[in-house]
Order: sequence, then C-alpha cells, then structure tokens
Amino acid sequence: MDSRLVDLLADKKNLERILDSLMEGIIAHDKERRILFFNRAAEKITGYDRAEILGRDCHDAFGSPFCGGRCSFCGEPPNSWTNIDYPVNIATKDGESRRIEMSVAGMTDETGCFTGVLAAFRDVTDLIGLQIRLGQITSFAGIIGQDHKMLQVFEQIRELATNDYPVYLKGETGTGKEMVAAAIHNESQRGGGPFVPINCGALPEGVLESELFGHVKGAFSGAIRDKKGRFELADGGTIFLDEVADLTKSMQVKLLRVLQEWTFERVGGEKTVSVDVRVISAANRDLKREVERKNFRDDLYYRLNVVPIELPPLRERKNDIPLLAEEFLRQASEQGQKTAGLSKKALSIMMDYLWPGNVRELQNVLHYALVKCKGRLIRAEDLPLELEAGRSRRGPTRKLNQEMVKAALDRTGGNKAKAARHLGVGRATLYRFLEEFPDVS
Repeated sequence: MDSRLVDLLADKKNLERILDSLMEGIIAHDKERRILFFNRAAEKITGYDRAEILGRDCHDAFGSPFCGGRCSFCGEPPNSWTNIDYPVNIATKDGESRRIEMSVAGMTDETGCFTGVLAAFRDVTDLIGLQIRLGQITSFAGIIGQDHKMLQVFEQIRELATNDYPVYLKGETGTGKEMVAAAIHNESQRGGGPFVPINCGALPEGVLESELFGHVKGAFSGAIRDKKGRFELADGGTIFLDEVADLTKSMQVKLLRVLQEWTFERVGGEKTVSVDVRVISAANRDLKREVERKNFRDDLYYRLNVVPIELPPLRERKNDIPLLAEEFLRQASEQGQKTAGLSKKALSIMMDYLWPGNVRELQNVLHYALVKCKGRLIRAEDLPLELEAGRSRRGPTRKLNQEMVKAALDRTGGNKAKAARHLGVGRATLYRFLEEFPDVS
C-alpha cells in the first residue's frame, strides 16, 4: 500500500472524515459501553447528535440498550467477539420506529486483546415498508404470505416494534397465532430476550397456576424443589398466553392482578416477585362474546385487548397456498424428505379445499403426501381423501340455516367435522354457527 495512504488512514481526523462520508451509520464503543465514535449517518438515522452521545454509556445515551434484547453488553462484558449481523428495530430520539440492519465487528488492541465493538448499520425502514405496500415480499419476520390480508398483518407487526402494548391475536385454530406472537417479540426491542409460550386451555387450574407463577418446595405433593413460573422465565421478554378464553374465573382474577401490578407470589410462597414482561394473548373463540356471556371478565378483556390483530383463515388467503406448500416442501427436503414437487392437479385440489385446520392442516397434508409419494411428484392420489371430498363448491358461499344444520348433524350422528363436509363449509364456520344457535346441537 502507498505509504502516503497509510499515513492518511493513520491520522485520526482523516479517518473520521472518511467514516463521516459513508452512507452507513457507524458507532463504536469499548467493553464498558463508552461510545468512542458516532458518524454523521448515525446522527441522521437515530436523530441523536454526536455531542450528546460521545463518551457516554451506550444504554444511558439512548435511554435503553441500542440493540434491545440482542445487546451483548447488558451483563458482564465479553472477553472475545464473533462478528454478527442481525436486524433490529430502534426508536429515534423523536420516538419514531426505524428498522436497521446491523453488522457488529470486534476491535482489538496491538496485543490482540478484545477492547470493544464497531457497528455499521443502515436504515431499511422505507424499503421494507414500500415492499409490503407493493406486495413485493413473500415473507416477513419468518411468516409466509403475500395476500393483502397478510400484508396488513405484517404492517401491524412493524408498527408494534417500538412499544410494549399488550396484543390480542384473534384467529381460528392453525392460523399461526404463536408464530405471529413470536414475530412481534423478535421485531420488538425485547427481541433476543426470552419468548415464553403457554397454552392456558391445555392444563387444569391447579397445574396452570403453578406453571404461570411457579411454586416453592413443599407447596403441594410432588413439589420437591422451588420452580420458576412462565412469568418469571419471561422477565425482560414476552409471554404468550394462548387460549385465554379457557381460563377459569379464579385464574382470570389472578392474571388480572399481575397485569395491574406486575407482581405475584409463587404457589405456597410469601415472597413477592416483580417482573417486566410484555403480554401477547390469543384465543380461537370470540373473546368479546365470552364477555357478553359472562364467561370472561370485562376488565381483564380490556387489559389484554389493547392492540387487536385478526389472523385470516387459509380459505381467505388461498393465493398463499402455493407459497406455503413450497416452503413446507423445502423444509422437508432439508430433513431428507425429497420430492419432485406438486402436480397441477394436486395443487388444484389444494386450492379448492376449504382448509378447516388452516396452515397447520396444510403442513400435515403435505407430510402425509410426502410419505405416500416416496420421493416422486406429489399427485392427486397422494393427498388425503378428505381433500377431494371437502373441495369447496363453485359459485356463491352456501348459507346455513338451523334446519339444514340439524339434518346434517342427525345424518352424521353428531359428528361436526363430517357434518361440515356434508354442508360444504369449513368446520370453523359450522362451529361459529352452533355458538350462535346452541339449541341446534
């Protein structure tokens, strides 16, 4: 290298001018998080002036960890570094949400000892927003979809990135509520922290209380040691409460207290535990209707339902079926289950089917077909028989009435899944009808 160029780069002022000319934001800090450098692009992206940033602790300067839950310097500083790249959503000085792509490299001294990090980042907020609005993306935050209803969900996930408001996900079984909850967590400042899911409808009340809040040794038979509950495990991150409509009245009261005070006691314990947790909840039943029926507390409902997101069933986003099928077959291929793809007839049958089990059912169908096709092209005969039987009828959607539903249930011996197929509607549609007219069943 030319000696004059070496001297130029070695001069601190010249190096600063070079870094200031870059389009990417550059920030450097030592192992104690003291900010050593902050270029002009970093000022523009974050809204912070370098004069108020330099020399300060990174967390203090920005009011919280710049990298949110992905910060590697929240505890003891590391002694070594492996270069990493990741996306993260930040809040600017004005509180605006910006999505940046971060690349973090380690810095060493003349002896090779790790001394800090140099991070380069670029703002991709407008680019991703434009791609979503134009429908130019096929996935976002790990969720597959290009239908306009899914694009709306992607926008809502983005909008939730820089706040901690409780989110309520409404959707039928199999629509991907847990995946969306995880996406909201990962896109938020808590991303990188714990994401802790629990199905509130799968456990009896006594077990559920222990699972949520933990217990102390000797609290009940079998409690041989102290155990942390899901709320404690989610401290600093997000807890996902699935099937909250199934909570008993007494559990609703206990959950309400946690959401009001962010404190609780373990089962059998006296010590108060405090947590910092974001709550995302979900149900496949209409929670508002459960409130009207006095099955669910209205005060808890309003605590949970701050930002509602409705996930569309697969029958309302059928254009996403080829995308989802391609992704599931790709995942299967990585696990050694090869296939030559889907035949046109097989895909046509899948496009006509009503998918009462939604995306989860689609994945199960493809796994079934992979076993039958034995590595060949997946043909129509490789699909489960119920797909052909349950194909949607052409023309207007068939409207239900009490007489025809009762006749179908009588004919199928009360089997609701068979009755739904006989009626030519999705199982969830029949369930909603029976909720409205319980006397029919």
